[in-house]
Amino acid sequence: MSKKRKLRKLPRFKNEDEEREFWAQHDIVDYFNVHRAKRVSFPHLKSSTKTISLRLPEPLLKELKRQADKRDVPYQSFIKVILADRVRQLIP
Repeated sequence: MSKKRKLRKLPRFKNEDEEREFWAQHDIVDYFNVHRAKRVSFPHLKSSTKTISLRLPEPLLKELKRQADKRDVPYQSFIKVILADRVRQLIP
């Protein structure tokens, strides 16, 4: 028969970055009884992305796909990363 674990008290976080750092270094099972977790759904949650149509020259698309394959990531995700990096470079 297994002994019940004493759960630790979850600290208060100042912001999401602090919470993200905390969870990167701690295990959820020390703070929550995962066997009592319930499945939830968010049927009215809106996507934070917007679908667009973008025409690219075939050689460019082929190269993007090749580079994405080398990194073992989906090519559309790879394109988003490249665009985000470039936009950050443009912002003073």
